[in-house]
Amino acid sequence: MVTPIQKQIILKLFSMFVVVRGFNLALIVIAQYITAVFIMAPSSQSLSEILFDHSLFALILATVGAIGSGYIINNFYDSEKDSINRPRKSTLEQYVSQNTKLILYFIINFIVVIIASYVSFRSVLFFSFYIFSIWFYSHKIKKRPIIGNLISAILTITPFFAIFLYYKNYSGLIFVFGFYLFLILAMRELVKDLENLKGDLTLDYKTVPVVYGEKTAKIMIALLVMMNILVTGYLVSTYDLGKMDYFFYGSMSLLSVVVILIYKAKSQRQFVWVHNLLRLLILLGVFSIVLLNPSLILSKLL
Repeated sequence: MVTPIQKQIILKLFSMFVVVRGFNLALIVIAQYITAVFIMAPSSQSLSEILFDHSLFALILATVGAIGSGYIINNFYDSEKDSINRPRKSTLEQYVSQNTKLILYFIINFIVVIIASYVSFRSVLFFSFYIFSIWFYSHKIKKRPIIGNLISAILTITPFFAIFLYYKNYSGLIFVFGFYLFLILAMRELVKDLENLKGDLTLDYKTVPVVYGEKTAKIMIALLVMMNILVTGYLVSTYDLGKMDYFFYGSMSLLSVVVILIYKAKSQRQFVWVHNLLRLLILLGVFSIVLLNPSLILSKLL
């Protein structure tokens, strides 16, 4: 039988898992390893050499730590807004006090810098700058329209540049992939603004829907979808993407649905649906990287 103390500990651990968005962190680990195997690493490297590369593991661990601490500080500053927009989730998160969140934030960041030092001094500088950027975004930039959305999208894809620099792979395909993902993330940020409109209005957050109106935010999302479709067309026509072509064709169809749904959406629940569609697209995109060259797994195993 679970005692009250044990129940409190379990609730606190689960609450912390929610605060750091544990499922997101797990997906980031998978995404970085898939990216390393199928895009970044030299074809001469075997799968075991990539998976058991201590420096790569340290970079991914530092990335997860830095992003996790970023979620903590973001939650710290947004606790009041979340209590309005997501009352159930906010109630669960309150099992971990604001003081505890701050203490964990500093401890995790310290550990991240220590781990990064195992790789190189440049890694220490990279992650130190990244940690500072997330704090500055959460504290100052997040409440500003447009620039807040763009910086958030940039910060989300920045950790992948750690692996990019580690392997020194400067393929044009990587930059186009990065821009494709950036556009999806920028759309998601605008949808989140629409989803969180009630709390943003109450607490005077200067987001795009608050300052320029819902209609403008929806038009911006539609423009981003059009840009993304153009980038997708360029990707498919310029690069040999193997079976991943199917993902990009599917993504164009899904984004067309997103435009229709966002145009019709009026309630928070409807915006949440659109947000989840974009999250699904990102998830499918991560795993579809394998389709670039499915036979690569066999060649790297041998």
